Amino acid sequence: MSAKIQTSLRLDAEKLTEAKQILSQLGMNFSEAVNIFTSLIVAKQGLPFDVTLPNEDSKNAMLDVRTKKNLKTVTLDQLRREIKSP
Repeated sequence: MSAKIQTSLRLDAEKLTEAKQILSQLGMNFSEAVNIFTSLIVAKQGLPFDVTLPNEDSKNAMLDVRTKKNLKTVTLDQLRREIKSP
C-alpha cells in the first residue's frame, strides 16, 4: 500500500456540505470519495466521464433557452407518452 498524503482543496462551502450529506447516506466520507475518484482517474487514464464541448446544435439549443426562444410547454404526462411511443 502506498503512503498517504494530506492535501487541501478550495470548494464551494454549500456544495461540500451537500456532498458530505449524500456521501454519508452512501456510507462513506468525503476523503473516501476523493480516493475513489482519484483511483478512477488512474484506471481510466483520464476523467471517469466524458468531458466534451457542445456541438453546434447543442450550443444553439442552450442559446434558445437562455433567450427564451423556441420553447414549448410540455406536461409530465406528455413526456411520459412520448417516451413510451416507438
